[in-house]
Amino acid sequence: MTEAIQIDHLSYTYPDATHPALADVSLDIAQGEWVAIIGHNGSGKSTLAKNINGLLAPTSGQVTVAGLPLTEENIWDIRAKVGIVFQNPDNQFVGATVADDVAFGLENRGMPRDEMIVRVDDALEQVNMSAFSSREPARLSGGQKQRVAIAGIIAQRPDIIILDEATSMLDPAGRLEVLQLIQALRERQSLTVLSITHDIDEAASADRVIILNDGAIKESGTPAEIFARGPELIELGLDVPFAERLKHALISRGVNMPAHYLDEEGLVNYLWTLHSTM
Repeated sequence: MTEAIQIDHLSYTYPDATHPALADVSLDIAQGEWVAIIGHNGSGKSTLAKNINGLLAPTSGQVTVAGLPLTEENIWDIRAKVGIVFQNPDNQFVGATVADDVAFGLENRGMPRDEMIVRVDDALEQVNMSAFSSREPARLSGGQKQRVAIAGIIAQRPDIIILDEATSMLDPAGRLEVLQLIQALRERQSLTVLSITHDIDEAASADRVIILNDGAIKESGTPAEIFARGPELIELGLDVPFAERLKHALISRGVNMPAHYLDEEGLVNYLWTLHSTM
């Protein structure tokens, strides 16, 4: 399978810092894969994202995106392939209207107006925001703002989308809305998705979850494999899905529970079966 991102022995230390923010990180992400990076505050998650698209230059090691090594010569080609959606969409808005904002990145690339209009219309349609094209971004809800921010990225047609805590400021309904949108876009366009997140539901949407701890990779596996390590995640300062917390609480009270991960539906089915045999 083609690798979308290859990270080899990457280290990064901020100026005047006494410890590296990233320490010898190696990681491959396949084209079309959704990978979630989780970790406590200061674990190096956002630093990793900024090293991938050249916002930061590695202290040592190599980053390769779509076969292109991250160098001064390649940086603009790489940034054309990688779109980042940040935590606060208000910080990304520069246009007077939704359509203007989505067009901003295309204007910077000198795209002809006719093609720009087609791309803006297409991007807004994909995120179900066509009816809001003439609205001021400031008057939108949180979920709608994040949809517009995503439209601004997908109008540029990147191969990779990085979600840098992109759902953390949304309510549960807005969070679900954005995650469903990203999943649909990924399936339609074979996008590679890298989500930097504290949100367990967002991590659960991924194909693979990687735990960063103090700048190094602590664990890597499927969501089920990672969430099954409930007590270890709590020790690392991470959240655990409700079903997994309840399962371990029941185990502590002597209830026989399976060792493998159960989501909420699986836990309900197991407890119902357990109750019916008692």
